[in-house]
Amino acid sequence: MGAGQERILRRRIKGVESTKKITRAMELIAASQIVRAQSRIAGSRPYQEAVAKAVAEVAGEVGAKGARLLGTPTSLQSVAIVAVVADRGLCGGYNSSVLRTVERKFKAYQSEGVEIHLFTVGKKAQSYFRYREISVETNFVGMTDKPKFSDAEKISDALVHRFQSGEFDLVEIVSTRFISAGTQKVEIAQLLPLPESVKGETQSGYRAMPELEPEAVPLLAALLPQYLETSIFGALLEASASEHTARQRAMSSATENAEELITDYTREMNRVRQEAITTEIMEIVGGAEALRQAAATERN
Repeated sequence: MGAGQERILRRRIKGVESTKKITRAMELIAASQIVRAQSRIAGSRPYQEAVAKAVAEVAGEVGAKGARLLGTPTSLQSVAIVAVVADRGLCGGYNSSVLRTVERKFKAYQSEGVEIHLFTVGKKAQSYFRYREISVETNFVGMTDKPKFSDAEKISDALVHRFQSGEFDLVEIVSTRFISAGTQKVEIAQLLPLPESVKGETQSGYRAMPELEPEAVPLLAALLPQYLETSIFGALLEASASEHTARQRAMSSATENAEELITDYTREMNRVRQEAITTEIMEIVGGAEALRQAAATERN
């Protein structure tokens, strides 16, 4: 029995050691991806700021005619929600935090009688909402690990023209904002219409009086796709950095758990081996004592 238990424990230790190697490798890969993702966020920021500044300048000149392009709608008939999660798991609560937030938002709009169009980014969102029988209009995959600007363009194309035609009153995105290596936060951001905060970016300090051609409203409508693309791209980059950070933490924790499990199995194996050795010694001692007694009996 002891030898059988020892073999079982040896196999378990070997299996956990193999798992530990995998989780350790994934931890190191995720750690390297975090640095790249942070540099990509920093690299894209100047362009995002330039587009936001141009939009803010034009938004400051928009009057009542452009009310639908700016601010928050007072009454909602149709809303588009973009949920950004990962294509893969093994990243702790990263996916579930976003998906639960989207589900709560979905049910809140549903209770108000608002028509909801759900767009998802990442395979995990597709399976999550299919299980809950929530219809997903379009699912984008293969872009969460290393997002490209062309990925943001695809998502933007699915939204901007339908917003401009009046099919959507509001477009929101639910994603994870990368604040630091230790802090990531799920956020719901308004993409369209342009938030009032965009217009406020040029209100502080000296503000030039630009001459716009064409007029502010058609120019703002023309800038919407670029603003939407840069906003979505920024969200994808921050979500990617958050995903890699969450995966690095999860794999680090898994590696530590594997080490603890190996220690526990090794102690158990040593205990079993010690019991087997003790049993064998006692059997040898018992056999020797029986032989001694048998020899003594023969002499008598």
